[in-house]
Amino acid sequence: MSVIIITPDCFATIRRTTEHLRAQSVRDQLEVVIVAPSAEKLEADDLELAPFHSVQVVEAGHLGSVGEANAAGVRRARSPVVAFVEEHSYPQPGWAEALIEAHRQPWAAVGPVVGNANGDSLVGWADYLVGYAPWMDPSPGGVRDFLPGHNCSYKLALLLEYGPELEGMLESETTLHSSLRQKGHQLYLEPGARISHLNYENLSAWIRAQHLSGRAFAAARSEHWTSSRRLLYAVGGPLIPFVRLRRILGQVRGARQPLHLFPAVFPALILGLAISAAGEMIGYCCGAGDAVQRRWELEFHRAQYLKAHPQASEPER
Repeated sequence: MSVIIITPDCFATIRRTTEHLRAQSVRDQLEVVIVAPSAEKLEADDLELAPFHSVQVVEAGHLGSVGEANAAGVRRARSPVVAFVEEHSYPQPGWAEALIEAHRQPWAAVGPVVGNANGDSLVGWADYLVGYAPWMDPSPGGVRDFLPGHNCSYKLALLLEYGPELEGMLESETTLHSSLRQKGHQLYLEPGARISHLNYENLSAWIRAQHLSGRAFAAARSEHWTSSRRLLYAVGGPLIPFVRLRRILGQVRGARQPLHLFPAVFPALILGLAISAAGEMIGYCCGAGDAVQRRWELEFHRAQYLKAHPQASEPER
């Protein structure tokens, strides 16, 4: 399996994630594809990368979006299965083995369940619920309509079929998942593959990220829509927070999450959903603008957005 990880600068940015990859039971079966501005500036540690089957450094020059960088990695990958992992996502023991085994089935994509690495932060919980409530750890496995974006695995051949559209598909993966389902493929959530996701704790940074993500998502989703359909969705924007909140409540109950936290998390959760919906309304009306590039600037170095400590703990409740 090829594991694609992006760094906007150097190896130190992805060191913690590669430590978790190195701890995988099948690390000798992993090709690690590092997408970076340049190999020289990466300053990779050869000893830390030696346990893997192989390592590639994709020199992508100036990087401006996750979709662009991940697509560059896909086109260089040499395994029939590719997995994306963010530099603020930490694969737990058994993650790689579970994904490899699941891909022996005809699933087009296999996603992990997602744990919260910010269990002592109210904003971190709100960010986690907004982004990953459908796939919370624990969650039952099975066929799903969507999987956690930027942390999924795919059959390589299916991704390559998208050609020049791949960058856009990987920027907002809900679009990719919809497309795969329309082609008759199935997506599978594998509970044996677990990751720990580091979320925002800084309220200001999180609000900006929610707005930009909402706008980028809406623009990607509506790219081929008629003007009247985009307008209809924009007008219905104020209803989006209530629809999403209802879903999140059901997902929290279904995943047996600690509901006693919910009253304290609720204000931040409502604020984040409202800001995201406002971004969607703008995206439907005006397109993405510079949202993708601005979101890229917030995507990395999550430690600077932690409120109380320089490193988040491992997930586990």
